[in-house]
Amino acid sequence: MDSSTGAMPPPTGIPAQASIAQRKLQKLLDQTTPYPMPRWGFTAFVLVLYIVRVFFAQGWYIVTYALGIYLLNLFLAFLTPKFDPATEDSLDNGGPEEEGPGLPTKGNDEFRPFIRRLPEFKFWISATRAVFLSLFCSMFRMFDVPVFWPILLMYFLVLFTITMRRQIRHMIKFKYVPWNFGKKKYAGGSSK
Repeated sequence: MDSSTGAMPPPTGIPAQASIAQRKLQKLLDQTTPYPMPRWGFTAFVLVLYIVRVFFAQGWYIVTYALGIYLLNLFLAFLTPKFDPATEDSLDNGGPEEEGPGLPTKGNDEFRPFIRRLPEFKFWISATRAVFLSLFCSMFRMFDVPVFWPILLMYFLVLFTITMRRQIRHMIKFKYVPWNFGKKKYAGGSSK
């Protein structure tokens, strides 16, 4: 402790500096939370940088395929409700009860808000980290595994089509819409 000011000296060493850097990063993330469009714009910009890098370098197709599969997995978790109505039917038949609201499955059920399995902010941060990691991996030749990329592309498109068709059927069957635009907005009644 410094006797003249009564303050502690600044922390030194790698763990202390890492802690300071982590707090500054968390503060930056907290400040960007209310601005989803600029956040997603930044992620799209970095993704375009990665795509341009892969296009001109003509390599890292395995890394790109892994990135695509991971982003698809994140997107499906973003679209899926936290409490799946398909499993709630089995819970209603004597299974263990799960805490929290779910989607209404019958016409006389009360309204339950849509709660995502993966919130938007966590979706964004995970997608951004994945794109940065892919960009980092594209700097090293050891990740440039020689493959015939049209097969990977076709496999990804088939996988995307099948999973999205299944997800859309699930959304239609249980009558939920995982986004806000296009929904009715009710104005508060005026009391006279």
